[in-house]
Amino acid sequence: MPFPVEPLPTDIEALRAIIAAQAAELAAAKAGLVTKTLEVEKLTVQLARLRRMQFGRSSEKIAQAIEQLELALEELEAEAATDGLADDPAASPPPSTAKPKAGRRRLPAHLPRREVLHAPDNACPSCGGAMRKVGGDVTEVLDYTPARFAVIRHVRPALSCRCCQTMAQAPMPSLPIERGLPSAGLLAQVLIAKYCDHLPLYRQSVIYARDGVELERALMADWVGKAAALMAPLAEAVGQHALAGSVLHADDTPVPVLDPGRGKTKTGRLWVYLRDERPHAGPAPSAVLYRYTPDRRGEHPQTELAGFRGHLHADGYAGFDALYEAKNDLPAAVAEVACMGPCAPENLRRSRRHRLAPGRGRPETDCAALRHRARGDRAATRRAAARPPSQGTARDR
Repeated sequence: MPFPVEPLPTDIEALRAIIAAQAAELAAAKAGLVTKTLEVEKLTVQLARLRRMQFGRSSEKIAQAIEQLELALEELEAEAATDGLADDPAASPPPSTAKPKAGRRRLPAHLPRREVLHAPDNACPSCGGAMRKVGGDVTEVLDYTPARFAVIRHVRPALSCRCCQTMAQAPMPSLPIERGLPSAGLLAQVLIAKYCDHLPLYRQSVIYARDGVELERALMADWVGKAAALMAPLAEAVGQHALAGSVLHADDTPVPVLDPGRGKTKTGRLWVYLRDERPHAGPAPSAVLYRYTPDRRGEHPQTELAGFRGHLHADGYAGFDALYEAKNDLPAAVAEVACMGPCAPENLRRSRRHRLAPGRGRPETDCAALRHRARGDRAATRRAAARPPSQGTARDR
C-alpha cells in the first residue's frame, strides 16, 4: 500500500529548503555508497593478492586471513544489496515490468526443471473477446530442496512348496555395514559432511535431530571407522596410481590433533602427493594421495616415495634430500624440481648447495631451466596433442 504523503507548503523558500535537505541526504547516501564500493574493491584486491601469495611456510596464516577477508566482503556486499532497495515499495517497478539484470549467469543445464504456468484468463479483460497466444516470458529461479531422511524397507517373502515343503527366500542384499543402520547414501552424507564440509559429528547429530532422527555421535564415529576400513583398498589403488607417474608434486601441512590427557592439541602432519598430467597433455587421470603422520620426520616421505622414479616438485624441506642422492654408483632415481609456484629464494639457494650429479656441469638454479628440465620429456606429447589430425601421407593413400 502507498505511504501517506504530507501536503507540501506553498511558500517558495520552504520548498527550496526541502529540496536542499533532500539533495543533502541524497549526496550523503551517494557518498556512503561510494565508500562501501571502494571498500569492497579494496577487499577484493587484497583477496587476490593473498591468493597469489598462498605458498610457503606461512600459507596456513594466509588462508586464515583470506577467510576473514571473505567474511568481511560478504557483510559489505549484503549491506550494499540492502541499501540498494527502495524505501518506498511503490517506487520499484512491478515484477512483470522490471528490467532483468544484464549479464545474469545462466543456470546449469543439468539441473532438473519444474515449470509453473501463470496463464491469464482466456477472456479479454477489456471487451470479453477470445485471447490468443502471441509470445511469453520465461523466468528461471534457483530452488533448493533440503535433504531429508527416508526408510528403505527390504521385504523378503518366505515361500514354501506345497508338494515337498521346501522353503525359499531371497538373500539379503549387501549393505556397507553388515547388520548396520545406515544405507550407502547416508554413510556418504556423513563422510562428506565431516571431511569435505568440515562438520564434526556432534554438529551433524544436532542437524539430524531437527528432522526427528536421533543419531548419536558415538554411533556415527563407529560408522566412520568401518567406512574407512571398507574403502582402504580403494585408497591404496588410488595411491598406487598417483605414485606411478613420472612427475609428482609433494607437500605437507600441519594438522592439530587432539591429545587426550594433556588438555590441548598436538601437531601432526598431512602429506599430499599429486599426479596431474593435464599441463603437458598426459593421458592419465589426475589423482591425489593423502597420508597422515604424527610428526614431520624425513623418513615418512622417503618411505612413501621409495619406489617412485621421475621428477619431484617439492619445497626446500630437508626430508626430501635423501631421495635426490645417487646410491651405489647409480644416478638418483628422483630428480629434484624446486617449487614452481613462488620460486622461493630458499629453494634456489638449496639448488645451488645441492651436490652435482655425475656428469653434470653446474646446478640448474634458474626457474625457467628447472621447468624445462621437468617438462622436457613431455614436449613431444604436448606437440602431438596440439597438432591437428593428419590427413595421411602419399604412401598411406
